[in-house]
Parts: sequence; structure tokens; C-alpha cells
Amino acid sequence: MVKSGYTLPVFACASAIAALQKLRDQSVDRIQLDLINPDQTVEIAIEQVAKLSDHSALAITRSDPGDNLDLTRNTPVWAMVELSEGEGITIVGGEGIGIQSNQRSAIYSYAQELLITNLDRLLKSNESLQVTIILPEGRQLAKRTSNEAFGVVEGLSLLGTSGIAQPLSAPDQLEIFRSELQQKAQQFDTLVFCIGENGLDLAAKLGIERDRTIKTANWIGSLLVEAGIQQVQSILLFGYHGKLIKLAGGIFHTHHHVADARQEILTAHAAKVGIATSDLQVLLNSATAEDGLKYLRNLGKAIEVYTSIAETIDDRAQHYIYTHSETTVEVGTILFDRDRQILIKSKKATQLLESVC
Repeated sequence: MVKSGYTLPVFACASAIAALQKLRDQSVDRIQLDLINPDQTVEIAIEQVAKLSDHSALAITRSDPGDNLDLTRNTPVWAMVELSEGEGITIVGGEGIGIQSNQRSAIYSYAQELLITNLDRLLKSNESLQVTIILPEGRQLAKRTSNEAFGVVEGLSLLGTSGIAQPLSAPDQLEIFRSELQQKAQQFDTLVFCIGENGLDLAAKLGIERDRTIKTANWIGSLLVEAGIQQVQSILLFGYHGKLIKLAGGIFHTHHHVADARQEILTAHAAKVGIATSDLQVLLNSATAEDGLKYLRNLGKAIEVYTSIAETIDDRAQHYIYTHSETTVEVGTILFDRDRQILIKSKKATQLLESVC
């Protein structure tokens, strides 16, 4: 049986609650918090807590993502709270919390909502609270993630849309995704596939209906086929260009351990639109797909090349579904860049986007 755990925002919130309770001279060995999504209350163990002054305290939890292959397993999550007169809750990113390209801390909407909802219930009418979240190992751990590809530097993100950390790398998780798709296929003719949390978060900001979105992790091919079997009429693929570009090369399981030909695919499409051989050599030797995109932008050719890529993803995905399910499903593709800005929409994606917002 696969064991689920909790996402980083949950442990940050638990630490903050424990620190605030310490200021109230309450027992803080374990605390309860409302996950909001899903709608349930859970109990989190507190590792350490200390009163720093009459108005401040620090508490520590330790991340437990369950059976998920998550690099944050057992990492300490600190929260320091400072109580004062006034109103409202301020959330600050301390050491180990990443910084976005707009210089804001990488503490995203679910984490903000989780902290504010749970802490506000504990405040009196004349109290304000500043919460500083600290990940002592965050800066080092971030070097092993793709955070920089999304414009987050110097630490980890408090990212996620749910408090439950599902074991995305476990085969059993595919069955959970398939079950979710089967349920949503009964409600909607058009579904939106997002590889990970960045896609889900950005899709929500664009106004895409949350109930239509399916998190695919790296199992895009399997879920495309399942969509065909379930008679879904159309699919909007929505994701980071450095991941979805693999589909243009016929790679439908996107984990880098399975296959990785991003620079080769990018170079092939650059050749297709007539880019010079010397530039093709630079693209082929780019360290990352993001570096390749930057080079194409400097040439003024990014839109032309990525239009070719997006249209090819549409065609190959549709063919893949038909080959394995004998069902015709329309597919559109939207690619975004490291700054979480839309890079390109295929023609079909432009049509589908209007129907899913």
C-alpha cells in the first residue's frame, strides 16, 4: 500500500501554529491544522519549539512526503512568529525560501491561504502576526531541482495546490491519475493536462477551470490513451516547454531517466524553418532547452521555431491516441517559459483555451 504524506506548506503552517501556541503557553508536541484542500483536519508532530521573547517564538517540524520520491524528505521546516498590536498576518520568506524573478518570496497561493486561514483563527482582534518561514537546507536542496528553470533562485518554493503529497514516481500513482481522468471525462468533453504544480498554478491564474485540469506527472502518453478510451473529445496540453518539447520527438513518458532529446528536437525544428548551420550547432550544444530558447530569441526566431514544435506536438499526440485507442481526439498545445509566461499556443490550443476558461 502506497503511503501519502504532506506537502511543504503543511509543515510550514504546522511550525507556525506551534510557535504561536507556545506564546500562549499551550502544549505543542502535536498540532492540528485544516488542509483546506482536501477538506480535512490532520495532526502534525512538532520536533522542537522555543520561546524567543515575550512576543516571538520558533518551532520546527520535519518534512514527511510519504512514499513520494521527494528530495525534501526529513528536511527541517522552521517558522518564527512575531506577535504585535494591530491587524493582519504577514508571511515572509527567510533563508532557504526561493526568490522569484519579481523579487518576491516563492510562497505561492495555497501556502499563503493555508497559513492565513489556520493562524487567523488563533489571533485576537487586536493582534497582528509576522511569520518567517525558514528552510535551513533549502538553498542546497534547490540545486537539485528545476527551480531555476522557473525563475526561482536561492532556495525552494512553497508550491502546491493540495496538502497531500502524492507519490508521483510510484506506479500506483498512475492508477490514481487514471481514475481521476475517468471521473472528469464523465463531466467534460475537453480536459487540460498539466505535468506538474507549476502548470496547475499558472493554469488557474489564466482562469482555466480547476475541475478540468488533470495532473499527469511524467505519464502523459498513458493518460492521453486513457482519454481516448474514455471518449474525451479534446485535450489542451499545458506545460513548460522544456518538458513538453519531448512529445514533438515522439517521447511520451517525459522523465529524464526514460529519454531526453530536447536539444536534438529543438535543433531539428530550427533546421526545419531554415536557420543557418552555425546557429544549429549552437542550439545542439546548448546546456538546457532554456538556453536554446534564449538563443533563438536573440535571433528573432523563437516564435517561428516553437510554432513548429507546438503544431508537431498536436499532431503526434493525436496520432499516439489514435494508434493506441482507435479514437480521434483533438489536441492543442500551450508552452510556457521559465518566467511562467506563455511562449506559444498552437492554433487548436487558441480555440480550446476559450472553451476551458
